[in-house]
Amino acid sequence: MSLDARIAARLKRDGNGLVPAIVQQHDTGEVLMLAWMDDEALHRTLTTGRATYWSRSRGEYWVKGATSGHVQHVKTVSLDCDGDTVLLKVDQVGAACHTGDRTCFDADRLTPVQDGVTAVRSEG
Repeated sequence: MSLDARIAARLKRDGNGLVPAIVQQHDTGEVLMLAWMDDEALHRTLTTGRATYWSRSRGEYWVKGATSGHVQHVKTVSLDCDGDTVLLKVDQVGAACHTGDRTCFDADRLTPVQDGVTAVRSEG
């Protein structure tokens, strides 16, 4: 099986055949992470209800939580207006980040420029 042709036709992929996937907690709107998908990862996600991504560093597919137990149960999947980004709304079980943080955006918070200085606040 492969990705529905109507969906595939809408996707605008990068030079590696990938689109970014923004992952959001379905009930709170909390942004959990950014990952990458190709047609096969999107097809697997849509047909299994489990978030599946393409790992650029490992060069393989990974189902979120397959080894950690921190699964993402997919509630909805949407394409943005240009077809170049996917939004997954999920029910996240456990941490979304491989570091163990709830989200991948918890560690380093950047403060907007004030008086010509940008501050970085590290959590942890």
